[in-house]
Formats: sequence, structure tokens, C-alpha cells
Amino acid sequence: MESAVKRAWWKERTVYQIYPRSFCDSNADGIGDIPGIISKLDYLADLGIGIIWLSPVYCSPNDDNGYDISNYRDINPEFGTLADMDRLISEAHSRDIRIIMDLVVNHTSDEHEWFKKSRQSKDSGNPYRDYYIWRPPVIRNGRKCPPNNWTSFFTGSAWQYDEQTGEYYLHLFSRKQPDLNWANPKIREEVEDILRFWLDRGIDGFRCDVINVIGKHSLANGRKRIALTGLEHYLSTEECHQHLKKLNEDVFSKYDCYTVGETVCVNTEMASALQGENRGELNTVFSFEHMETDTVSNKWFRFAFKSGKFVDCLCKWQKELSWNANYFENHDQPRSVSHFGDDGTYHDQSAKMLASLLFTLKGTPYVYEGQELGMTNFDFSSLGQIMDIESHNIDGIARKLHFPQKLRWKMIKKTSRDNARTPMQWNREKNAGFSEGKPWLGINGNYERINAEDQCLSNSSVRSYYQKLIQLRKKEPVFVYGDFSRIHKSGQIHVFERSITKESLEEFEEGRFTKIITVINFGKKPRRIGKFIADKCRDMQIVQANYMQDMDRMGRDYILKPYEAVIFAE
Repeated sequence: MESAVKRAWWKERTVYQIYPRSFCDSNADGIGDIPGIISKLDYLADLGIGIIWLSPVYCSPNDDNGYDISNYRDINPEFGTLADMDRLISEAHSRDIRIIMDLVVNHTSDEHEWFKKSRQSKDSGNPYRDYYIWRPPVIRNGRKCPPNNWTSFFTGSAWQYDEQTGEYYLHLFSRKQPDLNWANPKIREEVEDILRFWLDRGIDGFRCDVINVIGKHSLANGRKRIALTGLEHYLSTEECHQHLKKLNEDVFSKYDCYTVGETVCVNTEMASALQGENRGELNTVFSFEHMETDTVSNKWFRFAFKSGKFVDCLCKWQKELSWNANYFENHDQPRSVSHFGDDGTYHDQSAKMLASLLFTLKGTPYVYEGQELGMTNFDFSSLGQIMDIESHNIDGIARKLHFPQKLRWKMIKKTSRDNARTPMQWNREKNAGFSEGKPWLGINGNYERINAEDQCLSNSSVRSYYQKLIQLRKKEPVFVYGDFSRIHKSGQIHVFERSITKESLEEFEEGRFTKIITVINFGKKPRRIGKFIADKCRDMQIVQANYMQDMDRMGRDYILKPYEAVIFAE
């Protein structure tokens, strides 16, 4: 049994992602900050959180909201100081909460000192020139053209011409995020020094941003694609694996730390190669496949969500990966209750149903700020209220393609990253208790109905439901280390089983269940579960359910209500 030999602290804790800009503002400037986070640590401890994933707080000009870093060893003054960061680490640890930081090393900001020095001269005597990927233009019909046909994740060419030195630099993301040249050994040395700087300050690990694109195999033209032409030359290359192995060998393995990689466009085989127990690279990875089961070509083109495709994908990853980093939303994704559930009539029920699914999957669960409240997509009415650079870029492209304004806005409303970035809804007071000043991004108007203060006072709230599931996971090893299998699928009904042997339980201080069964109705209509499942669960104890009334009923003709979820145990 895995738990007998492969226990790890990062498997047994629940991760809570904080997007600092939107979490809690302590100084009324409208921007969340580190002192604000410190003021809410008791809230997180009460919820049962064991790890905070802190999105970037480094110095940054904020072209991409902190993912364009200008100084890796200092804190953006908007968020506080290094002393504030040290206090956050100390205060979190005193509550048995560990912290992982974002590691953004595929690219820097174009305002980083390395890039400023890199663009000063292309002479061989400039040691910083080779920190980035520079190439001369290709001349076609007397015009300067990019070195190849690669396209950016943010649309358009992946190359930007620099007048100062007469060459192009590569940027797989924003033009203000030039890619680092990992073929230069000096880059890895610089990154290793940065890792040690933070680990020695008490950080417990890193979420590694777009980490599987750091190794460029070549700069040849790519096969033409609707999006991401050139992908085959930099996606999870052997060079990438070599870089990660070296980072692990030199740094990660020397600390009791946890690493999770944001890995774009990977399948289960590619993911296993990045996080396999014997690979010596990363502990876990984030995949995107389950988040894209309702998309065509790219995330901006969506069709109606189908729970079957979504759950099939989850089960595939459960089966084919030894350990998953499980999430349903983050700072780049729509709110899960709006994406996968019903944020209207069945708001609470569907939010709790999704929580039931998340916490009974095998792997480390991730909760994004406000997810535990069932926060929804924004209620903005125009592009002028959007701050997300990616949303503005896609609107510009769609306009050039003559998409009608209504269609462009529909795409952005469903998919914009600002859906998850509206400020945390703490209470019913001014600006939802987020800030005394004007928030950097608009507050969702439903904060008087959905907020932390009210939900903390209710035993039947979405937050209370999350709290109970987190506690169950802490007390019952079967929720963490139990084998996973899907035992039934019929339309919107999905049934899963987790099991652990009695012998394996002996190594844990707590734990009395060897089996749990999760029964879910992933739809708006009542559904009959059938005799097989009813008989299987009949004598089991109900340990969690999102409809509290009549939960002792479990006959052969049992009907699941809309978005109903029941967790049985024995």
C-alpha cells in the first residue's frame, strides 16, 4: 500500500492559493498585501488549511500581474517588504501552515536588470546578452521579419524586434516577458541561487510557472497550428527534463520542500515523466485537460459543459498518475461553480457537490481563494472593467476577425482570468471588506449574499462544508492514501470508491474507515441511482452530504436531488 512507504506532508495537507492583489488590503490603497494576508491566517487555520500557495509577490511592473518579475529577491512595495514576508512565514509556521511561492523562470520582466543589460549590446563581451534568446531578423522582400513562425500564448508572434540592437528576442508570453535562455548554464546557476535565497528564509517549496517550456530544443519553424505554432520545439523537451533534474539534484533534494509544476499541454504520459518517483524532477504537476473538456481548439471557444467528459478525464488522470494535484479553479480559470456547476438556482448545492468530488479524488487538493465560499464569475458589463491583458488581447484579435461585439463579450465573460481575480468577499461592508480604498478590480455585486463573515456563522454554508471535508481528510487516511476507482457511471450519476487495508491504517494515529463511496448527481434534474449502488451503500455510514434533510433514507428506489452528493464510509 502506498501510504506504508510513501507518506509525505504535502500529500496530507490541503493547499489554499492566495492571489495577493485580491485577497486582503491592509493599507486602503485598493491592492491586497502581505500584512492583509497575515491578518487572515486565523481564518485559514480555522478552515483547516495546511499549505498556502502564494502567487507572485516579487518586484514587478505588473504587465502580467506579477508574473513578469523584475527582482526575484525583493517584494513588490505594493505588497509590503521583505520584513513583512519574513513575518508571514513565521506567523504561518506558528499555525502549522507551510508556504510555497510561485517560481517564474521561463521568463523575466523586460525591466529586470538582466534584460536591461542584455539589450545594451550584442557584442560577445556582454555577459548578459546570452541570458535571453536573441536572433537577427529574416529579410523577406526587403522587410525585417521574425526569426521563425512561432506564436505567443498571448496571441500574435512570439518575437519582438528591439531597435536598440537590431535583433528580435523570444517571448512565449507577453512582449514584456522575454524568455530566459536555459541553454546558457549561467541561467540555472542564477535560478538555483534564487531558490536557496527563499528556502533559507523558510519557504517550503515552489509552484513552478509554465515550467515544462523552459527547454527550447531548437528554433526551427513550427507546424502551423490554430494556436501555439512552434509548440513541438519547446514542450516538455529532453532539455527541460535535464534542467529540472539538475535543479532537484542541486537544490530541491537538499531541503524538505514541495514542488508542483504548472505544465501546459501535457498528457498523462508526459506528466508522469515530469513527476515520476524515480525521475528526480518535480513532486507533482498541474494538468489542464480536465479544464478544457468543454473547449474547441483553445479556451476561448466553449461549448456546453458535459459532466461525463469532465469526470472521464479526471478518472483517466487518477488511474494513470501516481499522484495528482487536484484543482477546479485558480487565478487563470473561471470560478468552478460558474464553470462546472450552477451559480444560480443550485448555487450552494453545486458548490458543495464539487467540493465532495474534489476532496474524494486521490491527490493533493487545491482550493483557490473564495472557492470555499462558492464565489462566482464576475458580473461586469463591459470590457472597460476588465484588467486582464489576455482578455484585451483576445478582444483585439476577435475584432480584427470581425467577430460581433456580443460574441466577443460572451467569450470574455465566460473565460476571462478576471473572473477569478475579483477581490475576496469578506463581509457585507464597503467593498466586501476587502479594502477601505478603491479596489484595483471591481467587486462582484453578490458579496452581500456570498461572503466569509456570514458563512463562518452558518453550519450549513459552503465554507462549513469545505471545513468538514478538510477535517475528514485530516482524520481519515482513506481520503488521502486510499486506492481510487470509479464503480458506476450513468448519465449525470457518477460513483467513486476509495479503499485502504486495515494493515495500512495501523501506521496512522487516527483513522477508522477502510472504504468510502462518493455518489454524485452532476445535473439539475433528480436522478435514480439504481439497485446496485443502493445495495452497496445501504449499510454504510453517511459522513458528509450536501442535502442534510432525510439523509437516513437509502432505499432501492433512492432518488438523488439536483447536484446532490453523498459520501458513505465503513
